[in-house]
Amino acid sequence: MNPLDPRPVHELICRQAERTPDAVAVRDGDTVLTYRELLDAAAAVAGQLAGEGIGPGAVVGLCVQRSARLVATVLGVLLSGAAYLPVDPAHPPHRVAAMLASAQASLLLVDGKSPLPDDHPVPVRSIDEHNGAPAPRWRGYVAGPEVVCCVIFTSGSTGEPKGVEITHRALAIRLVGMLDEHQVDSSDVLLQKAPYTFDVSMWELLLGFLAGATLVVAPPEAHRDPEALVELIVRHGVTVVHFVPSMLALFVTEPGFERCRSLRMVLCGGEPLPPRLVNTLGAALPAVTAYNMYGPAEATIDVTAWKCRRPEPGATVPIGHPLRGVHAHVVDEHDRPAASGELLLAGDCLARGYAGRPDLTADRFAEVPGIGRAYRTGDLVRRAPEGHLEYLGRIDTQVKIRGQRVELGEVESTLRTHPAVHDAVVALRDGRSLVGYVVLEAGAALDEPALRGHLAERLPEYMVPTRVVGLAAIPTTAHGKADRAALPAPPRRR
Repeated sequence: MNPLDPRPVHELICRQAERTPDAVAVRDGDTVLTYRELLDAAAAVAGQLAGEGIGPGAVVGLCVQRSARLVATVLGVLLSGAAYLPVDPAHPPHRVAAMLASAQASLLLVDGKSPLPDDHPVPVRSIDEHNGAPAPRWRGYVAGPEVVCCVIFTSGSTGEPKGVEITHRALAIRLVGMLDEHQVDSSDVLLQKAPYTFDVSMWELLLGFLAGATLVVAPPEAHRDPEALVELIVRHGVTVVHFVPSMLALFVTEPGFERCRSLRMVLCGGEPLPPRLVNTLGAALPAVTAYNMYGPAEATIDVTAWKCRRPEPGATVPIGHPLRGVHAHVVDEHDRPAASGELLLAGDCLARGYAGRPDLTADRFAEVPGIGRAYRTGDLVRRAPEGHLEYLGRIDTQVKIRGQRVELGEVESTLRTHPAVHDAVVALRDGRSLVGYVVLEAGAALDEPALRGHLAERLPEYMVPTRVVGLAAIPTTAHGKADRAALPAPPRRR
């Protein structure tokens, strides 16, 4: 396959299904779908949408639990020429309504297990209503490369969600590139466990089908349960899996995780990856190759990758080198090339913009002299002398303490270098003092003076937290990322 082939992903999947119609495509508990059965189910969804007058250029909201039906429904929406918009039924109704309105959705498909109120701005239909709908030919609608295939909503700094419009071209380049770079083939078994409102779910759902591989669908909520994940991986012989580092931290401490010997590749992303985690993984499962992946939804899932060393020797794991179709630029506050600064992304990886927000699109997807159209990530990076990129933190997590700039990510990574610390996050409390929150290694006791002393030996005085608090686990968002807003206030000193 040409890694820059702009043909839509669903067309490539249809061609694979024609080559291997009887191969197992999906396993979901006791449900097993061959490629023929998966494409027939997807075509029935496309037929249902056609009966509703929905086709190319439309947006269809999905509120469907993780299951084989979800996989077929996503593929069916793509076959119809429409874009799918994943909706979390746990979100407040007004937020869901705002998302559907912002994306100008034509319809909301539900599965009967995800109850929603009836007062949505679009019609609501059940995916169980028209199982017998006439099925169009498998190939479906041949979408243009700049047509939107998915609208993924991310949190906005203003409190309003932003719908990222991902195009067929960007998704095809990313998935075909991954197929080639990671040598995914028909012998692989991929695990789909990320919430489908998370951009990583796009490659989890679709990548393996390009190669005739098998997709194992984790039950709802299993992505939060390391014991259940170990059992799924062992039972189905999963070879490729993705972890947010916060979840990987739980996975590598789960008793028996070393039984997951079928794994050959673990992709990590969504948060900074502590070296200790990937080194623990490699020591227990030496056949695993781990990659640290980085990328915002606005640039279609991942834009850089780093093949982890054995062991990773530094305080942080690099985010690596740009992937195909990605141009990465490190610039200062005047958009001039710099060794350290904000990361700007350009190339075919970029999304079309934000649904219904031309003002925000113009602000974040800007025309930059010498670069062209570029997405301003808001991430601070450093280009190492060897050429790879290292993540330093967020511009919006850069805080000031007594007039001094502090990158919270730098303090966190230094805390993680202490042998007693399994994971750490740092927050600014009351606008004036830093507090470190740590999850300790098994058997370790919290020694606040020792931890602060460890930091004082490595960081300037103003970067050392005034308090260090022990937690059983770092609170996380629905996507598994550290949730700073949920961190507790430090207890009073006695």
